[in-house]
Amino acid sequence: MTTRGKKFREAAKLVDRASAYEPATAIEIAKKATFARFDETVELHMRMGVDPRSADQQVRGIALLPNGLGKQVRILVFAQGEAARIATEAGADHVGGDELVKKVEEGWLDFDVSISTPDMMGKVGKLGKILGRKGLMPNPKSGTVVTGEDLPRAIADARKGRVEFRLDRTAIIHVPIGKISFEQTKLLENLTALVDAVIKAKPSGAKGQYVKSAFLTTTMGPSIRLDLKSMLAQSVGS
Repeated sequence: MTTRGKKFREAAKLVDRASAYEPATAIEIAKKATFARFDETVELHMRMGVDPRSADQQVRGIALLPNGLGKQVRILVFAQGEAARIATEAGADHVGGDELVKKVEEGWLDFDVSISTPDMMGKVGKLGKILGRKGLMPNPKSGTVVTGEDLPRAIADARKGRVEFRLDRTAIIHVPIGKISFEQTKLLENLTALVDAVIKAKPSGAKGQYVKSAFLTTTMGPSIRLDLKSMLAQSVGS
């Protein structure tokens, strides 16, 4: 069993493990409990009342966090011709066609989000093994395969703090909602946006209690149980 360090044990004293906290209070405690020398990431972990083995109970989607994630997002766009010009003017960091496909094929992965126009997907498809492992493969369902005229919106969304959420094999969703240095209200707004997106993504096969439990945590800090009633009440999708 791992022995926790002194700083963690001191931080853990701020959390009553028998209690469930309203989101605003949980964020306040998380900020007080931080002790790392770097700007820790704040994460939301939700245990869902669905069966990850059932095709009609998959939970997957996208949330646009209004206050971003506190990091610079490097955007790559696979496009050619007029679409490439639009992507460049919209502020994409890397834009290209065959030459960009070849560069990624050779192992270059210095980007955080990849977007593609439909006409490029025949060539981008062969990068599936490379991009898929990193969660970087453009996908129509995640809004990263778009026409040229939709590129400015897709690029802007990626800049805002676009996060994907997906049920893992243990029926848990793990998603970052920002940095501990964010103001409390900004973290709360991001949390609310994420919960709203998860509620709206409720699959048709879900029965009974959709969200079983939720915890807020930071990279190094203790977990803080959230009060489900107050958390869900803040979501317009509830």
